[in-house]
Amino acid sequence: MALATYKDFCIDAVDPARIGTFWGSVLGLEAERLDDGDFRLTGPTPRHTIWVNTVPEANSVKQRVHLDVWVGTVADVEAAGGRVVSELPQWTLMADPEGGEFCAFVSDDSSSSPRHLELVVDTAEDAKPVADWWGTVLGAAIHHDERGYSYVSDIPDCPLRSIAFVPVPEPKTVKNRLHIDVHGDVEALVDLGARVLDQHEQWAVLADPAGNEFCVFAPAD
Repeated sequence: MALATYKDFCIDAVDPARIGTFWGSVLGLEAERLDDGDFRLTGPTPRHTIWVNTVPEANSVKQRVHLDVWVGTVADVEAAGGRVVSELPQWTLMADPEGGEFCAFVSDDSSSSPRHLELVVDTAEDAKPVADWWGTVLGAAIHHDERGYSYVSDIPDCPLRSIAFVPVPEPKTVKNRLHIDVHGDVEALVDLGARVLDQHEQWAVLADPAGNEFCVFAPAD
């Protein structure tokens, strides 16, 4: 039984209007400025929502959490404000207008709106334990690839194709600029190995056993 259900995810930005407009265009989502200056991107269901939240700190290191997005052409992403960092055989490494990395996959299967997305999380540890943890939490299918990475798929009520965990040599040094929100029970997640970082009136900020931040809201009705 899943301990949490996927709610949505968040992107930190110094300029939420710039980042919100960019990702709304790339992903085929409606971009809306909120009263506090943050942006909300919305799609066909509440779980397609992306919050673009204002933070004071600029992107300073390679993002340990990034998006993979399936697109029609790289040129379209460049026209929206993206920048090519490097060309790889199967994908193009790009940066958003604030330098946040993401991977663009050119595919005929890119005409859907919103676009197909995958969330990729770097981990300095063996990828298997953190993938097992999130698969248990979300009630998802768990996969361990012989090439060393792991991922969870078939996440109930989640628009992401998967969440992948990829080992990297460098340790985590700053807060992730992308994170997911879930509905769940904080105490149950802590019992499974999460750690409480902060408590707000409507949500709690936790870290998974690998130190990745995520927010927990009360279970959905």
